[in-house]
Amino acid sequence: MTPLTITVRDAHTGPVLEVTGDLDYDTATHLRQAVKKLALAPGRLLVLDLGRLDFCDSSGITALLVARNHAIAARADMALAAVPDNTARTLRVAGLDQVFTLLPHAETATGSPAGDR
Repeated sequence: MTPLTITVRDAHTGPVLEVTGDLDYDTATHLRQAVKKLALAPGRLLVLDLGRLDFCDSSGITALLVARNHAIAARADMALAAVPDNTARTLRVAGLDQVFTLLPHAETATGSPAGDR
């Protein structure tokens, strides 16, 4: 079990949350709380960088949907970046790959080179 860490940074397109570790029943609340603290504005983009996510269960998927709903309520957009293969498969099986914007890297969404972190 890997502890969940959420690192927030600002990009010119909007906030980027790097989610590291296990996103599960015990930790999904932390992601929901981190997203609720964000001041999203219309037209901005919330990016969840999942490149270092080790595990995601159904509670984690629900937390991702809550983040999307928060963005929509603020009239902002949201994208999942660098989604690990096992999580991407779960999203595809559940049809959520049609709900989320999936990007290969956070930099694809923000236009920032990886070195700008």
